[in-house]
Amino acid sequence: MAPFEPAALPELLPVFYRRLFPHGAYGRWLSYGGAVKNYFQLREFSFTLRDDVYLRFQSFGSPQELERELQRINPYKIDIGAVYSHRPNQHNTVHLGAFQPQEKELVFDIDMTDYDDVRTCCSSADICAKCWTLMTIAVRVIDRALVEDLGVRHRLWVYSGRRGVHCWVCDDAVRKWSPALRAATVEYLSLVKGGAETVKKVNLCEPIHPFIRRSVGVVEKYFKAYALVGQDILGSPESWDKVLALVPDEHREPLQSEFPKKRDSVQRWALLKDRVERTRAAAGKGATPCYADWEIMLQYCFPRLDINVSKGVGHLLKSPFSVHPKTGRVSVPLDLQRLDQFDPFAVPTISSLCHELDTAGDAGEQEDSGETEPKRRVRDYKKTSLAPYVRLLEQFVEEMERARRGERLRRSDLQGDF
Repeated sequence: MAPFEPAALPELLPVFYRRLFPHGAYGRWLSYGGAVKNYFQLREFSFTLRDDVYLRFQSFGSPQELERELQRINPYKIDIGAVYSHRPNQHNTVHLGAFQPQEKELVFDIDMTDYDDVRTCCSSADICAKCWTLMTIAVRVIDRALVEDLGVRHRLWVYSGRRGVHCWVCDDAVRKWSPALRAATVEYLSLVKGGAETVKKVNLCEPIHPFIRRSVGVVEKYFKAYALVGQDILGSPESWDKVLALVPDEHREPLQSEFPKKRDSVQRWALLKDRVERTRAAAGKGATPCYADWEIMLQYCFPRLDINVSKGVGHLLKSPFSVHPKTGRVSVPLDLQRLDQFDPFAVPTISSLCHELDTAGDAGEQEDSGETEPKRRVRDYKKTSLAPYVRLLEQFVEEMERARRGERLRRSDLQGDF
């Protein structure tokens, strides 16, 4: 893969927006079939330009107009905002208080920096294959709950391009949710609570909610490989003392004396788990059940959500297919069928994509010579490693469009029954 040099971004972005950005699928996504008049025109976009010049309240009459503007100014970053009561680029002409966000996708932003207290391999903006498992777990836990618990259907999961993942929930009804309903949803999906000064951030009590039980089931599939082997959370007295601080006093002292006799984190965890599971087995005989093993697994692995990003209808979030200006990686959709195999370091960079276009050679240009510009662009991205990610967006949009057609047919049939 061609190395990315941030200084080359001004030279590469025009190629990216002209030949690689998936304008067609992108416009179809944010238009939502045109069911609502002027829906696209009322959408806010913001652009970050070179030298951190920030442009808010941009809006466009059509996806084609947005396409032309992207190719004209070549932003370093694109953010997507709400659909407003008036066109965002005219917000200064609207009577004070009349310009209000009307609806937006429910979004989630999960950032690796929020796990710095429980990962030992990296910190801050750094990531590696070991800690990326936390993002895999987050997607699995949240996506399962959205579908099975909340009845959501259309979720677009996206790699941010650097150290996290985003989710766009696009169901027609969900886009109309109030800030209070969004906040309640994030509260439902949150278990890890408390700042840096809080030692124990997960506290469970009976009856255990089904959401918690199912989340523990997801975490358990990854816990040994991620926490016990990869992070070695019980590998030394210093690290196991941190874990045992989450265990009730009556179990902590016996475990502290037994841990040194065990060979590694896996054996020590088996000892801890066996001890607390016995308390649950004896709960029917009057004993108080202990869920310390679940609490530890959840504190170390459960998704950490930014509530402000999700509850605010007017909040902006980085757009899919933006280029991260520090890594050069493209913010690409995630394939949930192959989520465990996703490698953030294998995501194409703008440098590698432009190199792939170059190596396609003059033969491709001659082959394209008789075609229109849109057709040439389609051929361009299909020559690169961006193609499968564009296809994921297209499939997502196609599924929404099928569902919308099915709903229209259903309503038509119901009306015909009267």
